[in-house]
Amino acid sequence: MHYAVQSQTDIILQIAVPDFADQRVISEQLVLSESLHSASALAESGFGTRRLLYVEKDFECHYTAQVAIDRPLIDIASLTALPPHRLPDDALRYLMPSRYCQSDELQNFVEAEFGGSTGGERIAGIRDWIFERFRYSADSSNQHTTAVDSLVHGQGVCRDFAHVLIALTRASSIPARFVSGYAPYVSPPDFHAVAEVYLDHAWHLVDATGMAASNQIARIGVGLDAAEVAFLASFEPIMLQQQTVKVSLEE
Repeated sequence: MHYAVQSQTDIILQIAVPDFADQRVISEQLVLSESLHSASALAESGFGTRRLLYVEKDFECHYTAQVAIDRPLIDIASLTALPPHRLPDDALRYLMPSRYCQSDELQNFVEAEFGGSTGGERIAGIRDWIFERFRYSADSSNQHTTAVDSLVHGQGVCRDFAHVLIALTRASSIPARFVSGYAPYVSPPDFHAVAEVYLDHAWHLVDATGMAASNQIARIGVGLDAAEVAFLASFEPIMLQQQTVKVSLEE
């Protein structure tokens, strides 16, 4: 990635893949342009790291990694949900409405549309409903678009698909969180966004766009919504010059 920097600015970068129970970084290289300051900090829920930078010149970054995924494909519909009073502490946070996922406004809607199902069956129904009714459109949303906006317009990018799935899942009293990551077969190639839902005492990846299988996604970070896992945030204006993401799968 290459961004033009107009004046000295802080940048928060989150693009590196962390080791986790179901993914292991075999090798990686991160090359950054010169900065006045560079440090690392834990990301949301302790999953992954953020790079804290202070730059005064054009910002360039090159990241490459080889990651081994050890995550079985699971039929999400077969899993059961825990009631909120039985959830572990680290899952409770992901029941709450957030800036982009206004689950508190969608409880009546989710019961009217999916009221005959529970647990994983409901999640599968929500996933399929979004996939069948929403149109993937690169120019249909921006940084202000929320899950409610996307529901009204029925279109968006992976970020919007994930926000809708998360909001409807939380409205169903099931924890859900936003996941940024890398995945093959994403079109157009870019960072990818999916949801992760808490069922049967574990987190499970769900992609409402249908582009990525859960056993092919390398997670970068998790959060309440996209605001908490932005791949890059700056505190003064910067201008995109070039950015490419390439992901390949080795059998």
